[in-house]
Amino acid sequence: MKTWIWTCIVFVAAVALALVLRDHNGNVLIVAPPWHVSFSITFGVIALIAGFFGFYALLRLLSWLTGSPERFKIWRRRRAEKRDQELLQNGWISTLEGRYAQAEKELSKLLAKTKSKTSKVVAGLASAQASQYLEEYQRRDEALQIAQKNAGSDPRLKLAYATAAAELYLEQGQTQQAIDLLQPVQDASSRHFHATRLLLKAYRQQDNYERVYELTRLLLRRSAIDKTQALAYIEYAAARRIQSATQIDSFKAVWNDLRTEEKNLEQVAIAAAQFLEAQQNYEEQARVLEAAIQQKPSPELYSLYANCPAEHYSRRLSKAEEWLQKYPHDPALLIALGRLCITGQLWGQAEHYLKRSMKIRNDLRVHALLAQLYDALGREEDARYHWRIAAVTAGALPVMTPNRLLPAADLQADPTLVDGHLPEAPLIVDNDRPMAASAVDSSVLGAKSHTVLAPSEMTETSENSHHPDHYFDSAPIPGVDVTMTSDGSSRSKD
Repeated sequence: MKTWIWTCIVFVAAVALALVLRDHNGNVLIVAPPWHVSFSITFGVIALIAGFFGFYALLRLLSWLTGSPERFKIWRRRRAEKRDQELLQNGWISTLEGRYAQAEKELSKLLAKTKSKTSKVVAGLASAQASQYLEEYQRRDEALQIAQKNAGSDPRLKLAYATAAAELYLEQGQTQQAIDLLQPVQDASSRHFHATRLLLKAYRQQDNYERVYELTRLLLRRSAIDKTQALAYIEYAAARRIQSATQIDSFKAVWNDLRTEEKNLEQVAIAAAQFLEAQQNYEEQARVLEAAIQQKPSPELYSLYANCPAEHYSRRLSKAEEWLQKYPHDPALLIALGRLCITGQLWGQAEHYLKRSMKIRNDLRVHALLAQLYDALGREEDARYHWRIAAVTAGALPVMTPNRLLPAADLQADPTLVDGHLPEAPLIVDNDRPMAASAVDSSVLGAKSHTVLAPSEMTETSENSHHPDHYFDSAPIPGVDVTMTSDGSSRSKD
């Protein structure tokens, strides 16, 4: 639009000048003795304009000729920048493709040729990352030194070097080097969220739960961390802080600093319950565990909840019966109910719950509890049977390395289960026997010198000779409507 406006102005001026000159027929006389030069005014004006443009073109030509060295420098700089950009792009693409050797080759070439400090910092960090993937840690450190040297005092380049180098150190497990780089950045400004997140990860690796708790709170206030990840950090740090508490005042300070959602996290509730149990504050312990179980039940929470003195079992048993209506097939809950019944000397109900749990998941602990129960009832044959299963299973457990982690979904790898096969023991499948206990029962029954009933036969015999109603207390459970319990319908009415 601007070009069109100037074009119109030039045409208007030309037309106006032509009209003015047409009405003026005068001459221009230039006297320069001994010469006299005479020409029309129209020619004079045209010659003056042409001379002006010719002089302007001459000046531009002289300027272009005198500026050739500077233009050559600019051309060389642009060519070098283009080469650096191509090398950097090729290096990053090779890194993303997993061709780390090729990436390091391209980036090393860039480090050798480029004169730009920024390019050297970026290329050095990228080359260090490729070297780490190749496990060439000496070359990685050399590239990091080049990047640090060229970062100089530039705050952006220093921050880029600190975060990138710290991330590489964290991947290798060198937490202290990462902290030394990141702590000054975090102290200078808490708005460097990425550096703060890396620092949080470093303190987590270093098991510094106080700093983990502090930094997680900081990132939560700034909405700079995912809530699920933050809760995992809070769960770890808060549980460790509770475990380190020695007095009730220090425990309350930690506990009151947590939100309701955080108090109900599994590890936090377990740590708090263990502390309150040591303080013999069983009522508060029950409230803590009940809130956590209500949010997310787990076997560990059930186990702690079932561990209480006899004077507190009634309330906990009533609450556990309510949970059973919601989770009728939870073996851990059934074990907890059995333990509570044993605490309250409700032998028949304890046997009922433990057998229900064993039908769902044949657990070593269930056999041990049943053996203790039958010992208390004087049923020596049944007690010996379950003690033998528990002893054979516990004795056949392999020696586990301390760092080995068992997959959560692989139930056969659980050392407390009886369902797994014993080492060097033949598998004998008996269709009359529950498959869950086939391995251990076969190893027990395979000995010629012992005569032991199979679980199905034992259950049949014990049910015929000892009716379960014989072991139920006549008095109802306090606070529990017997008609609403899970086994109420199976009781015979006299």
